[in-house]
This record gives sequence, structure tokens and C-alpha cells, in this order.
Amino acid sequence: MLELLAGTGLALAAGLNAWIPLVVLGALDRFTGLVELPPAWAWLANEWVLLILVVLLIVEIVADKVPGLDSVNDVVQTIVRPTAGGLAFGSGTGATTVAVTDPEAFFASDQWIPIAIGAALALGVHLVKALARPVVNATTAGLGAPVVSTVEDVGSAVLAFAAILVPVLVVVGVVAIVVAAVIALRTRAARRAAKRAATDSA
Repeated sequence: MLELLAGTGLALAAGLNAWIPLVVLGALDRFTGLVELPPAWAWLANEWVLLILVVLLIVEIVADKVPGLDSVNDVVQTIVRPTAGGLAFGSGTGATTVAVTDPEAFFASDQWIPIAIGAALALGVHLVKALARPVVNATTAGLGAPVVSTVEDVGSAVLAFAAILVPVLVVVGVVAIVVAAVIALRTRAARRAAKRAATDSA
């Protein structure tokens, strides 16, 4: 159960920011004793891979905070975030951490299963994020983009660390994401309805 929660938290974190959970996993494996990645995922702790991931992380953090550019970034990330979510879920469920000391054989035997699950989870979060951002930009004249983006980055980091250190807390993160998704979708629907009403009255 802890393996599933850990993988879920990492995949959801990747849906918010593709690179944060991968950097966290690789850095904790390389520089601390909190994570021991399985051999198939040990490349995440390579110093050159970490350097590339950090550079990509900086690019995404900057791009996601610029109104207009953030939507372009979301289009590109439609492939990247699910891929990162699959990698994060797969490596996280197979890793030995302070909370998960005996990864289940189920995840070790068929590696494509956790990757597919992680990709689906990350894609779901990403789609909600991508649909909500234009609404935020339109309703705040672009001023809300850096604020919302920062909240998403912090949420991604918190989810990633929680998934590794206290996987049970991932449940709280899941609830928060579901609530945010419902609010975002309702806001978008209300905005569309208001536009239709304005068009009809004109």
C-alpha cells in the first residue's frame, strides 16, 4: 500500500511540474540515505542526468510564470509531464525509502504497469492544470499566472517529499487536487456560460 501511495504522490507531483519529483528522487538517492533507487532507475542519480533535470526544471519554472508562454508550455508538457509521471511512479514504487523498505514484487515484475499508471495520473493533473490556466490568466489579466504557478511548484515539491518520507500524507494531496480540479472545471464552465449569454444578448 505504501508503494502505491508513494508512486501516486510522485506521479501527481509530475503532473504539476515534470521535473521536481525526478530531481527529488535522484538527488535524495545520490546525496542522502533516504532513497535507494532500484538498479533499473539508478541513472536518475547520475550527476549529469541531475544537472540536465535541474536545467529543465529552471526552464519550466520560468516559462510557466509568463502569461501566454505558460499555455504554450502546457502544450509541450502534454507529452513531457505524463512521461515524467510514468518514470516517477515506476522508480518510486521500486525504490527503497525511509517509509518503503520492501517494494512489492508486483511492481518489480512488470515495469510497464507502474509506468502506465504514473503516466495516466500525471496526465490527468496536467490536463486540469492546462485547462485552468487560461481562465486564471483571463480573469486576473495575467497577474495570477506567477502566483498560481508558484503554488503548483510548491505543491509538486511537497507531494514529492511526502511520497518519499510519509506516503500516507499523499491522500491529503489527492483530496486537495480533486477539490482544485472541481473548482477549476466549474469556473471554466461558468466562464463559458457567461460568454455564451453575452453573445446571445448581443
